[in-house]
Amino acid sequence: MLQKVDARGVSCPLPVVMTKKAIENTKGEIEVLVDNATARENIIRLVKNLGLSAKVTNVDDEYIIHISR
Repeated sequence: MLQKVDARGVSCPLPVVMTKKAIENTKGEIEVLVDNATARENIIRLVKNLGLSAKVTNVDDEYIIHISR
C-alpha cells in the first residue's frame, strides 16, 4: 500500500522528520510531497543514508518523491 506524506508548506527539518516516521512505520512505498528544494534535497539524503531509493518528479514548483525499498 502506498503511504503518502504531504509536507508542502512545512519548513525543514519537519519534512525530514515526517518522512523518517513514515519510513519506520511503512513496509511499502512512500510518496512525499514537498514544495521547496531544501526539503527535497534533505529527504533524498535521508533516503540514501537509509539504503533506500528515491525518484523525484517535479510538478508545478512542487516535488513528488517516490521512496521504495
